[in-house]
Amino acid sequence: MQEELLKASLRQQAVYVPAVAPAAGVTTVSPVTAALVANLARLGYGVSEPLLRALESTTPEFQNDLLAVFREVMGISKSWLPLVKGWDVPTGESWVDHLLTWFAQQFPAQGTRLPCGHLIPANAFPLERYNGCPFCGTPFGAAGPLLLGQGSKLKVLDIWTPADAEAFLRSLLLSKTALDATQQDSLRLLLAVLPLPAGVPIAMKETRMAVIDSYVARQQPALAQPLFSSPTDVLRYLWFKHTGFLQLVEPKTIRHRHQQNSTNLVPARSQRVAAGAQALEALKLKYSRRDAAMVADWLNALPQSPLQQCEIMHPKRGMWVRFIRALRLAEYSQRAGRTRLRETLDRFYRQDYPVWQGQVEQARLRTDATRTLALLQQRPGLFARSLFANMLWFGPEPVVAAFRTVLDQVPARLLFTLSMYAEAYFDPRHQRTVKPLGGTGKRVPAHPLLSRYAPEQLTAMREQVTELALEAVRRRFAAQPTTGRTIFIDPTLRYLPVAIGDRSETVQDLPAALMGTRFAVEGDAVRLFLQWGTGLPAQHLDMDLSCRVAYDNRVDYCAFNQLTTTGCKHSGDIQSIPDKVGTAEYIELDLPALEQAEARYVVFTCNAYTNGALSPNLVVGWMSSAQPMRISRSSGVAYDPSCVQHQVRVTQPLSKGLVFGVLVVERREVVWLELPFAGQLTGQLDVVAVEGLLRRLEAKLSVGTLLHLKAEAQGLQLVETPEAADEAYTREWARNPAAVTQLLPD
Repeated sequence: MQEELLKASLRQQAVYVPAVAPAAGVTTVSPVTAALVANLARLGYGVSEPLLRALESTTPEFQNDLLAVFREVMGISKSWLPLVKGWDVPTGESWVDHLLTWFAQQFPAQGTRLPCGHLIPANAFPLERYNGCPFCGTPFGAAGPLLLGQGSKLKVLDIWTPADAEAFLRSLLLSKTALDATQQDSLRLLLAVLPLPAGVPIAMKETRMAVIDSYVARQQPALAQPLFSSPTDVLRYLWFKHTGFLQLVEPKTIRHRHQQNSTNLVPARSQRVAAGAQALEALKLKYSRRDAAMVADWLNALPQSPLQQCEIMHPKRGMWVRFIRALRLAEYSQRAGRTRLRETLDRFYRQDYPVWQGQVEQARLRTDATRTLALLQQRPGLFARSLFANMLWFGPEPVVAAFRTVLDQVPARLLFTLSMYAEAYFDPRHQRTVKPLGGTGKRVPAHPLLSRYAPEQLTAMREQVTELALEAVRRRFAAQPTTGRTIFIDPTLRYLPVAIGDRSETVQDLPAALMGTRFAVEGDAVRLFLQWGTGLPAQHLDMDLSCRVAYDNRVDYCAFNQLTTTGCKHSGDIQSIPDKVGTAEYIELDLPALEQAEARYVVFTCNAYTNGALSPNLVVGWMSSAQPMRISRSSGVAYDPSCVQHQVRVTQPLSKGLVFGVLVVERREVVWLELPFAGQLTGQLDVVAVEGLLRRLEAKLSVGTLLHLKAEAQGLQLVETPEAADEAYTREWARNPAAVTQLLPD
């Protein structure tokens, strides 16, 4: 129980301490607690005074467990051994060394036989500089002690009490936006050890899946029934249990991604056919009779009529047909008490039902604005999602007038999304970056109908959308009851985005950050790191750490085939992993050199060169410190947890390549973002798509802007200190994005 709570609390930059009575009158710190604090400091963390006093009241066993969790999360037991020792000094290897070594394998030659079996000629590669084979990239052995305690400042941890854990669980359940992968994992950890709070309305459908799963695991499926609002919720849960996806990613999309990931630059090494067959096999459905009866009861008890259920099921008809057969629902619908399910299946197979979306498309193609807008007004959320396109199709005046009538029924997150993205959508010169469900980031050209409108008309459309959204939000804020007169807003919240859209699919085991968060570089260097293979047997598993450097008129890169370039140094290409402990790659970025070369930004990427997706539990991130960060001359290890600014763990099984950050050289800031892309090499990344994502992130609503909007609408006076305010919004409060979403005025 303690391990789950400790992991969840660390993501909130806090430490869970069980409810223990503090020792009265104790002002000193015991040697055991002092040793714990010292060990945490070497890992880059300090403790607040309340946490220190609470830790003093815990047992040595608890403190040992706490330190063990920190060491696990920060990868202390993993191997961080790179291929080259002292890799900040280039080895001077070139393609000639690889060519000579290749000839040595084909013809007898004098040289050194390595444990991997390769013969290295005497005049190729300085072998004393390598921890493994420079020809095949196989490391020999694991790394020694890590570098610790180089960080220039400590991240101060607060205390997390049982009451805080329960409040955090409630905030996740109440979140008004979809939880990202880190929040979903925290929710799963907490539901495993804490009781479900009574009477908490769960706002998001994806959040309900974790709660439903906890009920099913406890053999209480009947308690999950109220959480299903439509057949789509049942389908979402079944797909989540089968694939791990909380969204309804089509089977053909998953199969295509697996095939694409197994396409190799060398055609003879491609395994598209085998990967597609394996994906189809993995997607096969098989359920026990107990599961079939459970799902039949859920569907039979849904509140919609059979006609309404069929219409809701229609968009995913192909998936429903597969599940109906696998669950034998036709058989179970014949049993007593399941009349509604029997009628639903009968109508579904006869297709004896109208389809709302089809009616909308028919009216649009006939340019029947009255009929189209009347249908869209029946479903305000879908009206909001298609607002821009309909404004171009029918003209802004009738569409905006119709949308205004349902404005108060649209969730605030959609209103803010409209306001944020109107600028880019109505710009005919701008190519948007989108991420299709289950796909990778893509560039989308501007809507072709934009060319029908003059620039001043498009400007007017942008202003209409923005004013419409802000008007509704102000009205909602003004209608909220408030007893306060003053408000404190931390200035740093102006740079913290609200968790709307762009949900992350990677897990952050250290203090979590929202996509778009900016990290100031503390010194003159940024060190990227990639670690993979922990727990896996020795095998060929080639993951690559790379970066793309963008200038005004050209693009450079640093990767396995170009270990050094202006302002960048790579630690060497590892192609195979040792047994169980894993291995690592690094890239050092020299900011003064990049500034002198007038680089604009550096994109951080990782790729799976081996056929398939990125390795499970692969960890990527970057380090920064005001003090120079050392590199071990004896082993080349360059990882120091105390210098880590941000790191993520890859859990999504479909990503072939991943952008995990961008260094804006002029501002000396790293922007945390996540953009999956398809390709074995960093050269296959569309840099323009990254620029589009950066523009979109910069346009996102910030927490500070949202709070200033609230203060304006409610007539609250801004004050300089939190102690003097009736309502105080600090950086600590904003650490929980799910709690921040409670500000959204719905």
